[in-house]
Amino acid sequence: MLEFMAGYWSSHSRVILSIAYSVLLVIIVFIASVIIAKAVRRMILRANERRQRLDETVLPIISVTAMSLVYIVGAVIILDIFGVNTASIIALLGAAGLAVGFALKDTLSNIAAGIMLLVLRPFRSGDFVEFGSDMGTVKEISLFLTILETFDGLYVAVPNGAVWSNSIKNFSRNGKRRLDVVVGISYGDSIDAGLDVLRKIMESESRFLQEPPPQTMVTALADSSVNLQLRGWAITDDYWQTLWDLNKRVKEEIEQAGLTIPFPQRDVHLIAAPEPGPVK
Repeated sequence: MLEFMAGYWSSHSRVILSIAYSVLLVIIVFIASVIIAKAVRRMILRANERRQRLDETVLPIISVTAMSLVYIVGAVIILDIFGVNTASIIALLGAAGLAVGFALKDTLSNIAAGIMLLVLRPFRSGDFVEFGSDMGTVKEISLFLTILETFDGLYVAVPNGAVWSNSIKNFSRNGKRRLDVVVGISYGDSIDAGLDVLRKIMESESRFLQEPPPQTMVTALADSSVNLQLRGWAITDDYWQTLWDLNKRVKEEIEQAGLTIPFPQRDVHLIAAPEPGPVK
């Protein structure tokens, strides 16, 4: 037996050493791939802990994708060690990925848009937003859909591609909003008296922010009225209730001051046609 093994070694030693060397390289590449993949995942998690830029939904996907790319590179190196033509495999994978990409282009576009929304954060959960024809409070942001709740409590699921392709109006982001109350008075009324009424309301309204300062002004000489405006800023949470309260107060106090809020009217002048003369 020993003689057989010695003879086999003497005749096949180069092949055995070559295989052993290849196996050793494979083990080293595999271990290195595992270590590098875990290191990349830890780096992503630590970077996000410091900057808090990534959403909890997208963070696992990014870390797993990065780890998968490291494993794929390691697998290609291992195949190359065993002499496999990796160029053809890479080309085949590329063609397969292209075909899948075309088949799932709408789904992939929603995923890409979802990642952009989660990374750039034009809005967050709880913000009141408008994009396209959709408006509501953001309840959830996922890779595929953005979930809204409308004013009247409806559930609206919008594909992320549709969100990303539209201008996004975020009513909550800045924390404050400007409200405008317009009231028309008769042309026979005193403009100064109307502005005094609005100024007193402005000075007594505690929900107005002092910066930017509230204002009163004449905005238009309309067809049936002189339009006065009360303009002020309030925090977002107080916006609607302040607007509703001011509309009521302005109407009541304008009338208490003896001023008139005119209805739309039009003056019609009738011109009598001249009587026909005698026929000659």
